[in-house]
Amino acid sequence: MPALSFTPVLSFLAAFQRVSSGRPLRTLLRTTEEKLHPSHARPHTPGVRTSQEQVLARGAAGPHQLAAVWREAGRGAVPTIVLGGFVPDSTEQVFLLRRSFLRSGDLYCLNYPRHGFSLELLCAQLDDLVSELALHHRQAPVIFSVSFGSGLLLEWLGRARRAGRIPPLAGVVLVSPVACAADLIPPGAARPATLLGRALKPWFDSATEDDEGPVGKSRTIFARMFEAGAANKAALHALMTPGELRHLHGAVMTTIHGITPAGARERVQALRRMTAPPDYFSPARLPLTEAPALILFADKEDAVLDPGSPTRFTLETAHRAYFPAGRVQQIATPFGPPVQHASLIFHVFDFLPAISGFYQRLKTGKLKAAA
Repeated sequence: MPALSFTPVLSFLAAFQRVSSGRPLRTLLRTTEEKLHPSHARPHTPGVRTSQEQVLARGAAGPHQLAAVWREAGRGAVPTIVLGGFVPDSTEQVFLLRRSFLRSGDLYCLNYPRHGFSLELLCAQLDDLVSELALHHRQAPVIFSVSFGSGLLLEWLGRARRAGRIPPLAGVVLVSPVACAADLIPPGAARPATLLGRALKPWFDSATEDDEGPVGKSRTIFARMFEAGAANKAALHALMTPGELRHLHGAVMTTIHGITPAGARERVQALRRMTAPPDYFSPARLPLTEAPALILFADKEDAVLDPGSPTRFTLETAHRAYFPAGRVQQIATPFGPPVQHASLIFHVFDFLPAISGFYQRLKTGKLKAAA
């Protein structure tokens, strides 16, 4: 699950890096601001429910498959909607990016249910939330997606395009996108090439939703990956306070152990149902949006993405067909080991310049002017 990423649980392996001398000062400034203005995220009651109620009414999904939406009030007019990876929850994946997002506007995090998952219902919830922001607040959001969440974003945009709708968006960000099963496990592969592929393969092969054995093995892999990174206390304390570390550790482990076999299988089934980006490379189905787009790949994705990942190949070579106002950037660090897949915790200072620059250019209108 971010899985360490599909998802940033893997990100924690990046804790084994040197931290530059400027980073502790940044951390001090962030944690001081956190003490003065602690988080006030609250469950968000949807102001628009049309699409999700239609999905529920026709029996395409159940209420237990609804994602929980958390909202935190920001200071600007450009809200952010976060779609996380398989695990941990979106609220934990952007733990160190919250303050940056809140400077632009309200923050909405969609945390996937632990007992189930529905691709149709998630897309319907996105429809409703984007409509609510447009109708009630006259705002167009940035959708910030991580790993598996980027696949959900691409699926949602593709469905809107096929339906002839143009969602009102300020922009989209895709971090280490995973948009189809072949990004992790090539068709017919007996043994996946990546650690994450090996961790997830039991979920693909498990025969029943109640089969705890295979899911338990993959859950153990995720937990060990997290604990391996968390053992490097020096790197972690350079990024967050002991209290923040305890909170993050508890939240991530609770998610890893709380997802049921049915919930895990339904997330995997959603991935298997997503269309690989090369398969809709057609003028009839593209572009997905004219909104500005930022696509970020880590310089070391190979612990998660298969070398033949169709999503990475397509977005690196033909991203302007999908996002005419799009840009692809590789995130690297001059300090220590390379940046890992979706490593938004331990490599937050490597990702932050690209993300902050994107939001700043949105505010000034330079992205639209360049497009």
